[in-house]
Amino acid sequence: MSRHETSPTTVQPASNHRPNACCFCWCCCCSCSWNEDRDRAWRASRETKLETIPNCEACAKPSPEEVRGWAQSFDKLMKSPAGRNVFREFLRTEYSEENMLFWLACEELKTECNKHTIDEKARMIYEDYISILSPKEVSLDSRVREVINRKMQEPSSHTFDDAQLQIYTLMHRDSYPRFLNSAIYKSLLQSVSRSSSES
Repeated sequence: MSRHETSPTTVQPASNHRPNACCFCWCCCCSCSWNEDRDRAWRASRETKLETIPNCEACAKPSPEEVRGWAQSFDKLMKSPAGRNVFREFLRTEYSEENMLFWLACEELKTECNKHTIDEKARMIYEDYISILSPKEVSLDSRVREVINRKMQEPSSHTFDDAQLQIYTLMHRDSYPRFLNSAIYKSLLQSVSRSSSES
């Protein structure tokens, strides 16, 4: 039986249904206090964990042309350290900053050559972003998870390539269009345009 189904013997007639009865499932379909407490604890642990992460990559102030270029393609945005910082700030407002952090960690892993360092960083990435116990877990499909679990027996600098591509695609399709319409991007665009016209 799936976790969303109830046994026929436990179904109560609608007239006897208690409004806040716990449905004993792991989904968020009921409004019981257990679910609210669990959600509150999860958010608190997630926010605490994300607060400890350095705020941004070191980079020069972007030019108006560069900022306008971010609207032309997601690749341009992701290739720019300043663009990644602004996009990451936006992702934080949507509680999905872990997507960028995971992508950056994968990029860093690819630059490693030392076997011991690769093993160490791969395990840290796994614990921080792949493990279902982590508050920073990224959203991956089961096929990609299986590939990672196999590769983790002998990690390499490319262990997370499939997962990184999936998260890149998710950010491109899902978050990027909202970013371009966000107050964060629009106000930055206005401020760099204003400062360039004044100089």
